[in-house]
Amino acid sequence: MKFMKLGSKPDAFQADGKSVRYVSSELATDVIINVGEVKFCLHKFPLLSRSNRLQKLVSKASEESSDEIQMADFPGGPKAFEICAKFCYGMTVTLNAYNVVAARCAAEYLEMTEDVDRGNLIFKIEVFLNSSIFRSWKDSIIVLQTTKSLLPWSEDLKIIGRCIDSIASKTSVDPANVSWSYTFNRKLAEADKIVEDGMKFREKIESVPKDWWVEDICELDIDLYKRVMIAVKSKGRMDGAVIGEALKTYAVRWLPDSIDALVSDAHTWRNKSLVETIICLLPTDKGMGCSCSFLLKLLKVAILVGTDETLKEELVKKISLKLHEACVSDLLIPAKSPQITIYDVELVQSIVSRFAIHEKCNWGSDVVDKNMKGTDNFILGSASLLNVGRLIDGYLAEIASDPNLTLSSFINLSTSIPDSARPIHDGLYKAIDIYLKVGFHSICQILLAMVQLSLDLSRVATVILEHPSLSKADRKKVCSLMDVKKLTMDASMHAAQNERLPLRVVVQVLFFEQVRTSASARSVKDHPRDTSRSTTNTDEECEKPAAENCKSLKNQMMSQMKLNEEFPTNGKLTKRNNKSSRSGVQLLPSRSRRIFDKLWAVGKGGHGENKSSETSGSSQSPTSMAPGDTKSSGSSSRQRRHSIS
Repeated sequence: MKFMKLGSKPDAFQADGKSVRYVSSELATDVIINVGEVKFCLHKFPLLSRSNRLQKLVSKASEESSDEIQMADFPGGPKAFEICAKFCYGMTVTLNAYNVVAARCAAEYLEMTEDVDRGNLIFKIEVFLNSSIFRSWKDSIIVLQTTKSLLPWSEDLKIIGRCIDSIASKTSVDPANVSWSYTFNRKLAEADKIVEDGMKFREKIESVPKDWWVEDICELDIDLYKRVMIAVKSKGRMDGAVIGEALKTYAVRWLPDSIDALVSDAHTWRNKSLVETIICLLPTDKGMGCSCSFLLKLLKVAILVGTDETLKEELVKKISLKLHEACVSDLLIPAKSPQITIYDVELVQSIVSRFAIHEKCNWGSDVVDKNMKGTDNFILGSASLLNVGRLIDGYLAEIASDPNLTLSSFINLSTSIPDSARPIHDGLYKAIDIYLKVGFHSICQILLAMVQLSLDLSRVATVILEHPSLSKADRKKVCSLMDVKKLTMDASMHAAQNERLPLRVVVQVLFFEQVRTSASARSVKDHPRDTSRSTTNTDEECEKPAAENCKSLKNQMMSQMKLNEEFPTNGKLTKRNNKSSRSGVQLLPSRSRRIFDKLWAVGKGGHGENKSSETSGSSQSPTSMAPGDTKSSGSSSRQRRHSIS
């Protein structure tokens, strides 16, 4: 820290209690100056030789036959006046970054100018400020902090403006030329560290990071911080990412961690002002600046403290431009009344809609429109679009367990992104499964409540209202969001055994999985060396049966419904008059297993043995078929594979 010593005489000021200060001297004091609650007993001559204002006040007091002078509004208080008085006496005074502003304001109040005496206090302080304080990084920040208690004097004397300009100028210096000390407690990124292997410890050189200055200015009050950041941005030399890092560091430094402290009455206004200031200072360029994670956290705080709607809207706009960088936990924003859901789904819906509009402008309306309509030939979107697709599916899976989440909200959010954002529907299937599971569990809870509450129908009605279940039509509507052709093998296997899915969906899953497997196996058998042709054939085989065999699929579903009527669904053992079942007792197969057996039999063209297998519920392997059934020409094989009786 820089300092300056003035005067050479020893300090002769003494105290008489807390409210009286006097000069120890052989000469009696002849004037009393009251500064605040402290009384100074001094001599007129040294004071009047340096201060023009004291000359006027003493003259006025003499006319009134008084030896006391009142200075109630003295800038800097008794301590600042004592510095000026000691300078007048020629006593040793030490100025530093903590007291120089108060001394400068006091000297201005006392009119200690060059007109009164050459080399007066104002001149000496200005030399110290310009030659030392404003050239020092940390001293400039300390001085700026002390100016707030000395308003409006510090503003009128342009001390605040000069401090801000000094700080902003140093932040724009090339980091390679930074030779002064600074505070940096954050972990350096690997790109910011230059330490060569094999160098001695004393020879190790660490580069100065671009954001070396952000921690030091975090100590400033929000009003001064805002002015400094505006000055830094006005220089036009600062990277947007560094500005974002500075704002993030300041928010972490001053925003409380707990929600209770954040919304407490004592700090609500301060926290609101802080958040609004940070939002106003956010970089305007899309590619740089704050991370999406930080922006979403800032949005959570903005909602809690009641930030202005215009600023929240601006923040939502910035988030939508960087939504592809977010993670699911960032989107879990608590909902506020009157919303009944756990998380603010409407807000996320708004962000996603803005993102979709932005992508539509970037990639062309035709591309996005086709994807939004769900055409067969979907167009692979950009990397950001794919990231958002995974993000929304993960978010849907997170909120699907909320019993208050309406069906329309779930559907609207899932359809808010184009199909090209979901080349694979595993994530969407997971979310749908969780959503259906909530409805399934609510039915179980209702039945359990009816048993436990006996005849108390009013209480049963309350439970039913609290745990609404999905109707059959709702389940079909939810499952229609999913394209079974875009499920991976693992997801298809899970879906085929999922009792919560509608029967039609399970049939489609098994059907397309069997068609895909058969087409792939046939392509490899017929064209083992032609990779490109086998891929094309696979796609054709996957698409053709869906259009050509709808009627056969309907017949198969009717057969399955007949099987359901024929077999009980409680999973117990049942007796059947079947010649192939000697014991007369057989375990019922699961629904998906029965459907799979039927589809496998249809795919292989078998009618005799496989039909018996379906009726008895056995799990016949494809290797157990007669050898004659496996030998066929290419054309006859295709006809048998797609015929469903």
